[in-house]
Amino acid sequence: MKAMSLAPASWLPLLVLAGALAWTPARATDVACGAPVEAMEAAPMAGVFAALSHTDLRILVVGSASTQGGGTSGRAATWPERLQSVLAERVAPVTVAVEVFGRRGTTASDHARILAEQAPRLRPHLIIWQLGTVEAARGLPVEEMAETVQEAVARLHAVRGERTDVVLMDPQFSRFLRGNADVDSYRDWLRIAAAASGAQLFSRWAIMRHWVETDRLDLERAPTAQRVAVADRLHDCLAQAMAEFIMSGAQRGRLPRN
Repeated sequence: MKAMSLAPASWLPLLVLAGALAWTPARATDVACGAPVEAMEAAPMAGVFAALSHTDLRILVVGSASTQGGGTSGRAATWPERLQSVLAERVAPVTVAVEVFGRRGTTASDHARILAEQAPRLRPHLIIWQLGTVEAARGLPVEEMAETVQEAVARLHAVRGERTDVVLMDPQFSRFLRGNADVDSYRDWLRIAAAASGAQLFSRWAIMRHWVETDRLDLERAPTAQRVAVADRLHDCLAQAMAEFIMSGAQRGRLPRN
């Protein structure tokens, strides 16, 4: 019997990539706790695609309160922490490292300064930028927020090019926020900023609204005794949805140009 030869070392990155991307999209009713399938469809993510052809995927998360706790049982239950776990299972043997820089009450300007400091150090393949809630709640100038985003993403791409993908995450759905702020304007401008800068938009608002309207997850109307458990479930579902979004982009990705 002819012996089976081992794959040459030069093939190993391609084998890792093939394994990481060998996934089957879930059925419409099963995707990310019931999120709409169309919300999971990302544009190509060249940075993530390239990372999955090697051995590690580095993600930088910036944002406000929900990155640090947001009513959950603890940091381990937050969506960035859960995202690291979910992705690590899906892309093994590629390792996943998620660095989080977030604080309650921070704005796009605060986040832009963090990105300017941390992105050169961490050299992330993917940046997830959660913003808009603080701006909407405070009624801050929406055009300034959009301009800050575009300038920050332009600086990132000038240095990192296609080696870093950027995903903007809009506000979480809230009846209270909707009733007390012009949140739609901030969501619209984030969509414009994403398109103008070459970033992508992950619509947390649309996904969470779908969960509320289909009676899957409704944090605002959860009984007090169950609120922490519902918050944990919400963050876990957001992590699953974001992982689905990222894998969709990676599957459509391509290696960056030199």
